[in-house]
Amino acid sequence: MKNTIKMLNKSLLASSIAMLLSSGVAMAKSDDFHKLYQDNCASCHGSDHGGYLAPALNSATLKGRSPTALRTIVMAGSFDTLMPPFYGKLDDDQIRGVIKHLQETPKQPNPAWTIDDMKKSLKVYVKDESTLPAKPTFQIDDKFENLIGVAARGKYGRGEGSKAIFINSSTHQKVGEVPTGTAAHIIDFNPANPRWAYVKTDTAEIFKVDLYSMQAVRSIKTGWNGPGMGVSRDGKYIMAGSFVPHNAVILNADTLEPLKTFELEGIDPDGKHVSSDSGMIIGTPYADIFAIALENAGQVWVIDLNKEGFPVTRIEKVGRHLHDAFLTHGGKKLMIASYDDSIVAAIDLEKREIIKKLEAGCVPHVGGGSAVKVDGRTLGFGTNFGDCDKTVVSVWDLDKMEVVKQVPVSGGTESPAAHANAPYVAVDIISKDRRARTVQLIDKKTLEVARTLDVGGHAYFPEYSADGKFLYISAGYNGDEVVVYDSNTLQKVATVPMESPAGIFSRGRVKYMTRGLSPDEMEQSK
Repeated sequence: MKNTIKMLNKSLLASSIAMLLSSGVAMAKSDDFHKLYQDNCASCHGSDHGGYLAPALNSATLKGRSPTALRTIVMAGSFDTLMPPFYGKLDDDQIRGVIKHLQETPKQPNPAWTIDDMKKSLKVYVKDESTLPAKPTFQIDDKFENLIGVAARGKYGRGEGSKAIFINSSTHQKVGEVPTGTAAHIIDFNPANPRWAYVKTDTAEIFKVDLYSMQAVRSIKTGWNGPGMGVSRDGKYIMAGSFVPHNAVILNADTLEPLKTFELEGIDPDGKHVSSDSGMIIGTPYADIFAIALENAGQVWVIDLNKEGFPVTRIEKVGRHLHDAFLTHGGKKLMIASYDDSIVAAIDLEKREIIKKLEAGCVPHVGGGSAVKVDGRTLGFGTNFGDCDKTVVSVWDLDKMEVVKQVPVSGGTESPAAHANAPYVAVDIISKDRRARTVQLIDKKTLEVARTLDVGGHAYFPEYSADGKFLYISAGYNGDEVVVYDSNTLQKVATVPMESPAGIFSRGRVKYMTRGLSPDEMEQSK
């Protein structure tokens, strides 16, 4: 992910420096600047200065860059990125000092975070959970299916605006906000008990959230950064993975106590033994397993939760630089993106083997996944956020495992959204110009772009409500709101304000969407 993120986010170089300076505190010593970096921007740029969501900031990556040019960018800000202007907030000496510090700091060794560190980081906010309310303190459907969670990053990726915000998708009203301190990244829901959700931040902290009272009851820090997190189908386990350090951990979902860690390393497709970032982690509705991608090693591991010691089955040579994935066919098939090969690999989780590698455009990024039945076929839609001459959305027949079409779109894309009850597949345009304000709608029948919506801010992470009636889209950066559209008419019906909204997660995911079941399949399986 790191090399791709560099390519895609050159404009975010400014924001990296801006976030470092966000506290406005003058620092005189190198150690002070290091602490300020770790406290304010390592979550996005890597605790090792090697990059994460935004570019690496170290003496090698900033070599030859003009301090004057960097200072100008920090003062003026960068349009359509997370960086605001800092003119008037910071004095010139502060800006000069931080830039000098970064240009003199090399990439650091990968810092450790052990199972003992995790245990020490465990915090309990509600000691007796029996005192929590017996039912929700707000109006919502009995099964919580209309609940949508939004990862609000906050203006600087931390602070008061960093929250997990929950919305009733039948009324489009906020029903709760849970502060996370640093930017929320992933929200997942317990498939077995509707009262619990789990939020993972950019700094690899996981919060156990009581949805009835909308408060965090526990938290644990599982690493320095890395977005990977999944919940098992029985709701007993959580698995979390890190970019820094290169490990993953299985937690007790009730107590958040760490049970076992895994060192992420293996032989890559070129025959080299490598230590690896964690990519996607996902639970599946068909079995008590987790699947985790080893990004740099090109492997997918399947972890058995019902066997002593949580043994691992390694599926090798899946691709070069693996990242996100989605499930289909009742959760038995996994579709995983491989950035550097420009393919999506289909994996049979029952047989634990590769089915086929499918063409997927330039730098595929499948987001939360889009698999939907159309005229008897199971179609999958894959976005591509590479900087290519021809930008497309790939469409696959997931029954036959073949490419159906590559649909031309107006720019790089990051996350698709589809639903059995909605006529369109929504894809966010992330190109660094005005098109980044738009989402394009692909007709499921014709497989052509039918409409383009301008959401008024940097548009990304579309998500349908559980019933498919509404389409939610983050309008981040300058928009600072989630925009809601009628799925059929595409008329705007509501906006929900918040600071820098990012990922949107419907609780319907625990029944279908990323878990491989469409609503019609759910009805047939009852």
